[in-house]
Amino acid sequence: MKNNKKVIAALTITATVGLSAILPFNALAANPFADAANSSKVQAAIEQLAQQQVLSGYEDHSFLPDQAVTRAEIAKMAALALHVNVDTAATTTFSDVTKGDWFYTYAAALESVGAISTTNGQFQGSSTISSEQLADVIAKVLKIDAAAVQQLPSYSSLTGNSVTRGQAALLIFEAQQLAPIHVTKLVVLNAITLQVTFSAPIPTAELELEPASKNFVFDNGLAINNVPRLKTGSTSTYIVPVPTQKAGTTYTLTYKGELAGTFTASTEKIALDSTQQVANDVFEVESHLTDGVADYGYVIAAYAKGRPGAFIVDEKNQYNGMTYQILSSMRNRVVQITPEGGAPMTATYLPFTQATDGRQAPKFLLPNGETLKPGVTYTVSADWATLKNATFTAKDIAPLTIQSSSAVDAKTINVALSQDPKDEIFVSRRVTLTGTDGTVLTAEYTITTRKGAVGTFALLNNGQLVPGMTYTVAPEGKWATAAGVSLTVAK
Repeated sequence: MKNNKKVIAALTITATVGLSAILPFNALAANPFADAANSSKVQAAIEQLAQQQVLSGYEDHSFLPDQAVTRAEIAKMAALALHVNVDTAATTTFSDVTKGDWFYTYAAALESVGAISTTNGQFQGSSTISSEQLADVIAKVLKIDAAAVQQLPSYSSLTGNSVTRGQAALLIFEAQQLAPIHVTKLVVLNAITLQVTFSAPIPTAELELEPASKNFVFDNGLAINNVPRLKTGSTSTYIVPVPTQKAGTTYTLTYKGELAGTFTASTEKIALDSTQQVANDVFEVESHLTDGVADYGYVIAAYAKGRPGAFIVDEKNQYNGMTYQILSSMRNRVVQITPEGGAPMTATYLPFTQATDGRQAPKFLLPNGETLKPGVTYTVSADWATLKNATFTAKDIAPLTIQSSSAVDAKTINVALSQDPKDEIFVSRRVTLTGTDGTVLTAEYTITTRKGAVGTFALLNNGQLVPGMTYTVAPEGKWATAAGVSLTVAK
């Protein structure tokens, strides 16, 4: 009995595969050929495989779906559609196949995984193929039982000793659904960003951080920093943020326990432009599209409709003749900030400030309630970036001012500032609520709840507001001031 877990044939990350992994899936793909199949299912399969660049027609732009398919044509269709490593340097032992044959690399690819053979050491590329032989080829590529292929919907319609080009297209298209998702290509974009292409889209539920962290497993201390994000215009190519890779280190990635490939750490840092103060304890680092740096929000499908100026880069991250460095998620990212004549401090990224104000300018918060000292020059550095203008001189920026507060429910309050901060400056901020009975509660800002100058804060440690109680509201730390701000809970 063959492996019934449907484990796909081993691939290398440098495989030259069909474009099914980078072209968008289109359920209404146009027919690229001058003729069409009589069956709508066959025609749909032909159009999808053509969109994946698995199929190509003849010089007169016909496909001839009713013509018997040859072994040579099956070699190409199976290798590209099922993502066998088509290595142009590979050789074949078939005595009747030469390097001048258009199907040479495909025959060699299927031979390398034991998916096709004939008697007397010949490939017989011009011969037709029976339904049983086709099922056997597919099964050997996918490492499953041939019976599983024979249970595919279209197999029962195959009769005789030959299969047509259209029938083969439909069966192979159906067989794509049997193949477990696996990595077909891995590219290291820069010191904090990977680009990973899969044989099919990752299920939505597996793109949550917890399952994704379990599925993407690296050695040597590397891990994903945030959820993988599908590139706009792609079916299954994802931007994957990681911590800063260590120069000279070789990493191995496994996906769902299967080896996905190895890569050497990139030393390419993101080219940032400048840094400047935003608040008395917050500063930002800025980059620009015009300098060839693109925040990932511009090029991922999740933000394609909501991000003004969003665009589609190709597999090499090029658009309109420019190649972009992709600035992936800043989650858990840190930078160093050093006051002139003082010791460096580690500043932490403020979540959801990466490009929320329409600029590529993630904000960073000083540690432990520290504040920027007016008149002091600070230098910012990072192991993941270079800064063209790395210094700024701090100004006397007054803390934010809490103007009012109100209860939303027993566990939530709204806090209003005197003016709109126009960004997620509320992140990580806390306030204390002191009741008239001396009880002290603490509430923390709930990320992305800000509406203008008003943010929602949730009580910590299962705290609850007491009906009829009046609370004095004050900021925890030096991020804001509050004079006589109170709220009374309705009875």
